[in-house]
Amino acid sequence: MAPKWRELADRIAEKIRNGEYAPGDQLPQIRDLVEAGEGSKSTVHAAYKALEAEGLVTSSRGHGTVVRQRVPLKRLGIARYDKAKWRDGDEVAFIADRVASGRAYRRGEQTQTVSRVVAPPAAAAAHGLPAGAEVYARARLVKEGEQPTHTLTSYYRPEHVEGTRLVDPTPGPAGRGGGFRVLYDAGYEIDHMKESLFARVPTAEEVKLLQLPPGEPVVELHRTTYTADGTVVEFAIGVHAATRFAWEYDFKVPDSADQKNEEGAPHAE
Repeated sequence: MAPKWRELADRIAEKIRNGEYAPGDQLPQIRDLVEAGEGSKSTVHAAYKALEAEGLVTSSRGHGTVVRQRVPLKRLGIARYDKAKWRDGDEVAFIADRVASGRAYRRGEQTQTVSRVVAPPAAAAAHGLPAGAEVYARARLVKEGEQPTHTLTSYYRPEHVEGTRLVDPTPGPAGRGGGFRVLYDAGYEIDHMKESLFARVPTAEEVKLLQLPPGEPVVELHRTTYTADGTVVEFAIGVHAATRFAWEYDFKVPDSADQKNEEGAPHAE
């Protein structure tokens, strides 16, 4: 026979799955379930902790226990960097993700700090800088409503960004079109990127910052952004709550044989 806390957790989980408790709904306070005869305080607490460990709810001070958003945000691939979005419009990359997911971005859902720091090893290597060189670090925390989704810290060479909006710590995107538009206006049009990502266990600081439930990993992203002549104009590190994103890629499949055939074909004199 299952313990009482397990039975209670299973009953609540079923209500979540059938929609009786919808994403964003707050579950009853522990004392309310105790008064309703669902068990002792320790029983209800154990049930809520089990639901949190299973990824069905999140708990935080001031917000209680809330049913998690079941549909993750789309994290687009190359489509999120479409120049028409940021060069000719005002849609920055993470807002493109929101649009593709059918969800809105509201003012105040991105906070940031900007500081001049000694380049971390990965940033120094990407920019080709010596140890001890300084860069500007633009660190953002992005939320959907009250729930953090990810952090992103971009590292820039001072000579590329000094005097631009990228060193302005005002919360929110760096103006119309965001950071890529700022670089474009400064004469550094982005041409191609390299992204690497891997999953790992979060640090204690990341658990707190991203409000992660027990056991949830994070996906770390490294993004290197180049101009057409190969100049690195941004190196960024993002930390994403693993279950809050679905990573989506849509691309043309290369055929290296075609390229070899073209290179080997005879040319008219």
